[in-house]
Amino acid sequence: MSKDPVYKVIFYNQSQVYEIFAKAIYQSEMYGFIEVEEFVFGERAQIVVDPAEEKLKAEFADVKRSYIPMQAIIRIDEVEKSGTSKISEVKSTDKIATLPFPGQAPKND
Repeated sequence: MSKDPVYKVIFYNQSQVYEIFAKAIYQSEMYGFIEVEEFVFGERAQIVVDPAEEKLKAEFADVKRSYIPMQAIIRIDEVEKSGTSKISEVKSTDKIATLPFPGQAPKND
């Protein structure tokens, strides 16, 4: 691994799945939260602009540190280098039962 690790953090936010990259993550002093700092986004020198990544850049532009609830975390990976941050919609299937997470409305059958 490189000298300065980069982490890929995938988590639920309302009805979407966020995939972001950061240089520092750790357990928060606030019980049940993960702290994410030093967000990493793609270079502005790229010719192709990804609207999802631009939305994430705008959303986290003035954020010094983000506290993400542990139950919203899907996965955290240490990676060699950062990739493209993205937002995707949660795809639900009626065949799979999932545990509720924040922002998920209960189904009324």
